[in-house]
Amino acid sequence: MMDRSPLQSRFLRRALLGGGLALAASAAMADEVNVYTYREPGLIKPLFDKFTAETGVKVNVVFAKSGLEERIQSEGANSPADMLITTGIANLRKAVGLGIAQPIKSAVLEKAMPPALRAADGSWYALSVRARVIYASKDRVKDAMLSYADLASPRFKGRFCIRDGRHEYNNALFAAAVVHWGEAKTEEWLKALRANLAKKPSGGDRDVAKDIAAGACDVGLGNTYYVGLMNADAQQKAISDQIRVIMPSFENGKTHVNVSGFVIAKHAKHKDQAIRLAEWLVGAEAQGMYGRQNFEYPVLAGAPVEPFIKSFGELKADDIPLEAVAGKAKTASELTDKVGFNLGPQS
Repeated sequence: MMDRSPLQSRFLRRALLGGGLALAASAAMADEVNVYTYREPGLIKPLFDKFTAETGVKVNVVFAKSGLEERIQSEGANSPADMLITTGIANLRKAVGLGIAQPIKSAVLEKAMPPALRAADGSWYALSVRARVIYASKDRVKDAMLSYADLASPRFKGRFCIRDGRHEYNNALFAAAVVHWGEAKTEEWLKALRANLAKKPSGGDRDVAKDIAAGACDVGLGNTYYVGLMNADAQQKAISDQIRVIMPSFENGKTHVNVSGFVIAKHAKHKDQAIRLAEWLVGAEAQGMYGRQNFEYPVLAGAPVEPFIKSFGELKADDIPLEAVAGKAKTASELTDKVGFNLGPQS
């Protein structure tokens, strides 16, 4: 072995140390994850910022209102996307159907949520839950409890408001009805709902609340978190103050829920970091943040529910797998068209 002078040895140690630092810096640069998402930046960014602060993994985000599944598909193997976060079982199933997702197995994810809130093969998982509930006028509707079937009662004729019947939120509920009741009974229910409409389906869930507050109708369907968001908004609190949330149910005594969730991209370059982010998002801290900032229900059993949302009463979530509900989405859409639901009140 060649002898080295003290000066040469010090130089070699510095060179090796420098190389090690360079490798560490290179690894740090690779310690990132690329997320495509439909979630509004103001709702999801605080979670990503907290994750980065705790783990050092940088989250690069692409926000869009539509078309992300198709974008990932068109990018193919060159797609930078590691994870797609979206809302609704329909979009999660769409991503899987387009072949842009890969199944993963995670004991952390499987322990965090019941089987109804994840794909059996691990191709998608939920991150938060929202319930499809009844908005009712505090002044004009005194019922403490109502079922989904009750909305078809003749006593609500001309008193019912709803957004587009083919919107994914309503389509999922109608699909759940098909699972519970079958096609024939669901069709009759949809006919009765149409007969009870006060106006042509339009707007969004907040518009349903506004219509009730304005006296245009007395009951409607909407997601729970919109009421929380309106209550927290000084300009819309007066609207939320005029409506009451009723937890409706099917005959099993449980309420239809939908989810926000994620898939891991088929060609994810940072798969391990993406899974790490997903597991962090179903942890106690992140689930608490979902509740406080988004007014959604946690998927994590035992995680606290935001106090205002908790005031609606206990959510007994339907335990029919969302995969089964999604499987009836096409049927529900066809029934919605068959009864002319979106044409508005019948003459």
